[in-house]
Amino acid sequence: MLRKIVVLVEDGVPLLDAAGVTEVFSVAARHGAPYRVLLASPGGRDVRTAAGVRLRADSAVEVLDGEIDTLVVTGSVVHGTERGPFVRTELAGQVRRLAKRSCRVASVCTGALLLASAGLLNGRRATTHWSWCDEFAKLHPMVTVDRDAIFVTDGPVSTSAGVSAGIDLALALVEQDMGADAARRVARALVVFLRRPGGQAQFGAWGQVPVPTSSPLRGVVEAVTLTPGEDHSVPAMAARAMLSVRHFTRLFSREIGMSPAQYVEQTRVDAARALLENGDDGVESIARRCGFGTSETMRRAFIRVLGVPPVAYRGRFRTTGIGADPLAGNHSAVRSQVVQTY
Repeated sequence: MLRKIVVLVEDGVPLLDAAGVTEVFSVAARHGAPYRVLLASPGGRDVRTAAGVRLRADSAVEVLDGEIDTLVVTGSVVHGTERGPFVRTELAGQVRRLAKRSCRVASVCTGALLLASAGLLNGRRATTHWSWCDEFAKLHPMVTVDRDAIFVTDGPVSTSAGVSAGIDLALALVEQDMGADAARRVARALVVFLRRPGGQAQFGAWGQVPVPTSSPLRGVVEAVTLTPGEDHSVPAMAARAMLSVRHFTRLFSREIGMSPAQYVEQTRVDAARALLENGDDGVESIARRCGFGTSETMRRAFIRVLGVPPVAYRGRFRTTGIGADPLAGNHSAVRSQVVQTY
């Protein structure tokens, strides 16, 4: 019995949102999984992706009927150049109708906003692209937004983070249907992790801090940002602001939205990230420069804030090195290595 996978797309969809999940289910089908993948669009029209590539739809959303195994809503709800959600009411109604025919519903990236507009996420946990989580939470207060998750499954509804996270979610759905071995074969064929290490925090910035309205706090925030390696204990910061520790802590938490210690830790992690990405200094040296003191303290902070240790973070995000000569101009040695490899 074929399982019908319907991927909903419309103009402006990020190409990988649609291609990623489609490829996972299609590769699984080539390995024997009973999947039939269909692209559906409003009116059955071809859609133009954000990359400019056109996708041909197999069906119009409005005429889809029968049982659907998995309905996947892509992140095509953001239109135009302005940063603002655009969810068409009639499309949300179609998603609500199709969800009743579906065994399960999933979203990729900002597709979660369309699921929420259709009322499918009320009272559930969900996620979306890290840069949209705050806006998502404001627009849909009945949804519990998990800002760090790569994907979240709550009952028959699953949501995933930005773009490539749709691949992670699709692999999890294949594993749910066909078992871990089948999902592992698909992951190997696509040369991706079956389970990606860490969460979204390692990919995104931790956000803009509100500008303090109190002038004493402005000086403190500036000092922490410019010199993360200095003494920024709560007593030291309170003294710099010429406030009592108790008053400073209350004022800081109210205006910045986090405790002074949390702010210092996140600022130091951010500074260390830049050094890990772009430099060759050892972890111990970076830990001292950024105010952690020891590499172990920095490791614990990275795991709390980003979900991954510093060494793993550097391995994933440091410069690719493409275009650089690994042997500082010794081209003959490079050629010799290439010949020996082959």
